[in-house]
Amino acid sequence: MEGFDLFDTHYWQPLAQFGYTNAFFNISRTTVINTWIVLAIIFVTGICIRSIIKRDPDDILRYVVMSFIVTFKDMVDQTLGFFSLKHFAFVASLFIYIVLCNCISIIPGTEEPTRDLNTTLALGIISFLYVQIYAIKAHGLLTYIKEFFAPFFLMLPLNVIGKLATIISMSFRLFGNIFGGSTIAAIYFRIIYGAPWLEALGSFTGINLLIILFFGIFEGVIQAFVFAMLTLTYLSTAITHEFPEEQEGIP
Repeated sequence: MEGFDLFDTHYWQPLAQFGYTNAFFNISRTTVINTWIVLAIIFVTGICIRSIIKRDPDDILRYVVMSFIVTFKDMVDQTLGFFSLKHFAFVASLFIYIVLCNCISIIPGTEEPTRDLNTTLALGIISFLYVQIYAIKAHGLLTYIKEFFAPFFLMLPLNVIGKLATIISMSFRLFGNIFGGSTIAAIYFRIIYGAPWLEALGSFTGINLLIILFFGIFEGVIQAFVFAMLTLTYLSTAITHEFPEEQEGIP
């Protein structure tokens, strides 16, 4: 497969002038540019949704937007056992950002920022910190620390590893699925590229469209939903289930 450039990624080396050229200091230009494209889409979409919500209740676009909001509201309510606007906003924002990152490749010339492990690792750390901060807020720092020594103090290393493992689990799951999907799609289109009869066959049978829809949209939405649900589940476990004696009166 000569000329196959799936792993061809361009990098910035901001510290190269100081002699630091190690790959650790490299910044993926592709990831940064595509991330800013996603942020621009979110900004424009947010402005459009703001005007759509103000429309007549019978408007179809308003119905779609409100259905999305109500669905996430019910999901947060059912998972946590109570509704919290801040948790709803965080989980919904996380889902919207990830789903756009996963699906942006349907726009010609763009790539998924989530096929870069740095992006998914950052998302995993943000999700982890959010859950831990609200676990401390809900139960206090002392109770939070005591949980690491349960059921006895020798379990401290395992409990710490168990907590940190959620970052690796969520990050690598999202990265692996998106990278794997984009790799399969890239290999397929690389194979048919330059073969007119294969391109025609793929277009005529709908295989090309199926590959784009499955790996570009369906998988992207599913993985974003899984990431958002895992965050919500970890949050629910952290602020309620681990401390059953304190469930009453949780804000």
